[in-house]
Amino acid sequence: MSDVTPMMAQFLEIKAAHPGDLLFYRMGDFYEMFFEDAVAAAGALDIALTRRGKHQGQDIPMCGVPVHAAEGYLHQLTRKGFRVAICEQLEDPAEAKKRGSKSVVKRGVTRVVTAGTLTEDSLLEARANNYLAAHAELRGEGALAWCDISTGMLAVAPCPRLALGPLLARLMPRELLCAATAEEGLRDTARDMAMVLTPLGPASFDSQAAAGRIARAYGVDGPDAFGSFSRVEQAALGGLIDYLEITQKGRLPRLSPPRREDPGGTVQIDAATRRNLELVQALSGGREGSLIAAIDRTLTAPGGRLLANRLATPSRDLGLIRDRLEAVAALHAEAALRDRLRDGLRRVPDMDRALGRLSLERGGPRDLAAIRDGLAAAAALAAELDGALPPALSALAQDLGTEPAILAELESALVAEPPHLAREGGFVAPGYHADLDAARQLRDEGRGYIAALQGKYSEETGIGALKVKHNNVLGYFIETPATHAQKMLAEPLADRFRHRQTTANALRFTTPELTELESRILNAGGEAQGIELRIHETLRQACLAEAAAISTAARAMAELDLHAGLADLAQDRDWCCPQVDDSRAFEIEAGRHPVVEEALRRSGDPFVANDCRLSATGGAAIRLLTGPNMAGKSTWLRQNAVIALLAQIGSFVPAATARIGLVSQIFSRVGASDDLARGRSTFMVEMVETAAILNQADDRALVILDEIGRGTATYDGLSIAWAVLEHLHGANRCRALFATHYHELTQLADTLPGVVNATVAVKEWQGEVIFLHEVKDGAAAASYGVQVARLAGLPDTVIARAREVLGRLEQGEREGRGRAAMEDLPLFAAAAPPPAAPAAAAAPSAAEMRLRQVDPDALSPREALEMLYELKGLTAG
Repeated sequence: MSDVTPMMAQFLEIKAAHPGDLLFYRMGDFYEMFFEDAVAAAGALDIALTRRGKHQGQDIPMCGVPVHAAEGYLHQLTRKGFRVAICEQLEDPAEAKKRGSKSVVKRGVTRVVTAGTLTEDSLLEARANNYLAAHAELRGEGALAWCDISTGMLAVAPCPRLALGPLLARLMPRELLCAATAEEGLRDTARDMAMVLTPLGPASFDSQAAAGRIARAYGVDGPDAFGSFSRVEQAALGGLIDYLEITQKGRLPRLSPPRREDPGGTVQIDAATRRNLELVQALSGGREGSLIAAIDRTLTAPGGRLLANRLATPSRDLGLIRDRLEAVAALHAEAALRDRLRDGLRRVPDMDRALGRLSLERGGPRDLAAIRDGLAAAAALAAELDGALPPALSALAQDLGTEPAILAELESALVAEPPHLAREGGFVAPGYHADLDAARQLRDEGRGYIAALQGKYSEETGIGALKVKHNNVLGYFIETPATHAQKMLAEPLADRFRHRQTTANALRFTTPELTELESRILNAGGEAQGIELRIHETLRQACLAEAAAISTAARAMAELDLHAGLADLAQDRDWCCPQVDDSRAFEIEAGRHPVVEEALRRSGDPFVANDCRLSATGGAAIRLLTGPNMAGKSTWLRQNAVIALLAQIGSFVPAATARIGLVSQIFSRVGASDDLARGRSTFMVEMVETAAILNQADDRALVILDEIGRGTATYDGLSIAWAVLEHLHGANRCRALFATHYHELTQLADTLPGVVNATVAVKEWQGEVIFLHEVKDGAAAASYGVQVARLAGLPDTVIARAREVLGRLEQGEREGRGRAAMEDLPLFAAAAPPPAAPAAAAAPSAAEMRLRQVDPDALSPREALEMLYELKGLTAG
């Protein structure tokens, strides 16, 4: 290190403590990166890579980003999986100079920014949680803990390795922590779900140390203060808290007490089903076209996050479901109340995230104002809810009406629209603090004195362009254009104005009078800023002291926003209140798919509603659906799964009536895609997903399957589909919708009592196929695949050849000679050149001339026979 500069020595020392992170090294107004960090960051951010000095004889690669724009760059880096250590200047450069002219400013890492530990609004999606998760394993048992440090939410659940995939698919955490020994086994899962996988040492997941970490984080004697947690659950929580202490440099965020989640309390939905049903993301990627985009009427960011969480975890608690439906029904019936509530909710800020930033000392005056405005809105909403209400809304009214004492303090302390940063000042309202008002008055009058002094000096010198200016180096100074240099440097002005600096275009001076005024102004300004910063800290601590009450109000407003949004949706789209009970019924009248209906609404086309009845009194209840492609089979399958899901989150559903017995699991095997990264074909993916369904579905599951077995040979596929249907009926004994093109399966309705055939109606008109999109009882007469291919735009020659091949094959099948029928097909017939244009009409033959002379109705049988011999003779001739 003897051959490097003091600054570079400092950089290398700090970098050595963060070998896996990009080091943002603060230098003035920029974060600089050096060596391999600079190369990696320049490539990821598409910024210029430069050089600065040498190290061990080699140029030092360097790049940098402005401090004021750092959040945008952090967003890009964390999305690409980088961890960024923020190294700040811990002292004023003036302090460093006191130790010597070559002293380096003290610096240190204040925070490590990772994908799962973001708190800034600009780096987060307002309507989605940003989860950090930790998976621990101990003696064959597993647990997953997860938190969102931007809101303080923390939960843990038992989670063996087999259950990890579905739980991660539900949460979609941005970052997953695991023991280093488990990294290899989780790499594919992390890649599939676009998560950053972060391995930790064994000490992080030590269950004995975890209990102490949890106790210190909450200031309690131990985890038992919050309930009973197993050792592996404590290990997962301890790993999570340890990582937060590492990345936040000892400043833990405000975390709500850990909540233990019972896996049996929610509907099980695996990753494939979430993807197929497009709950929060469309298959094309993004929110547009997903279920949540079609039904989200929430007006607040917390309400939007709550809706996403409800869609991810439909409840199996019948009492809770009914309470939620009752709340939605009450707001559905009271349109005026609903409108007033929604008008009030439009002004509700995100208090949870504001509180999270304040707890990490990253908040500012606007976060304090968000809590002020949110609490005021809560009080107003509580007043609106005064009256006879169902239990769910009464409980929310009570939570909203608990007005924390901090509200009055914030209302008197803050201006209406405070600045973003506390150091900018001006956020404390006049009249709140007497010393602050006095300091501000002196500061503001000082500015007036400066203006008066400038006018006095301009008149005294006769220089109209004279200005009194300020910068951080010289403080206040008098500046005149260089053209007046001779006058200013000559007597008598040289005595009065002391020369300080000459630039290319100007001269700078000072006077004793200006120096004295500057001291007064600076002291007043600094004093005012110091008082405001102290007030900010006092208010921050006061908010944290009442964090529980603030969080309660925030949660209640999110719930109210969700109930009111669902009620507004039901009113606007004519949805019905479902009857949810403990039976195994599934009776939907005139059901619709909300996403497809919304798309058709925009184009002006009607949606054809369909019924669905599954009679599951004792065993399985399966509807076997046949019909052509493009007729709406997949839509019907999906819409019934979506209706069940919506009912169990406590929402009205898109149907005329609905009765749904509690569903424990929803499984969907719809659509086709391969998995090239794992070397899986489309058929292999289909079989893996089908195997997962058959191995897990219980008798309260709702299963939708589409075209099982289509990815292999006809008889192989038919055999697999046949066996799968029998297994669903006999072993799983569940409720299922099974769509297929194998018409042979319709025979099973005669032998399996729980199977009922259904088909999608089709009408043929003048050679055209018209899809009626109507599901009715019975089996399809044909698949109409060739007609669909024609609609898709296949060339006419291909369609004609397909019809010919189909006709031959069907005839051969009827005659029991399928193989021979295929062999009879001439090779390359479809590729034969088109027929030549017809030649000019030839003269009629003798046989044709004779036929024109004959009246068939006038011939006797004997005359007709003689005419036939005559024609044969003419033809032979």
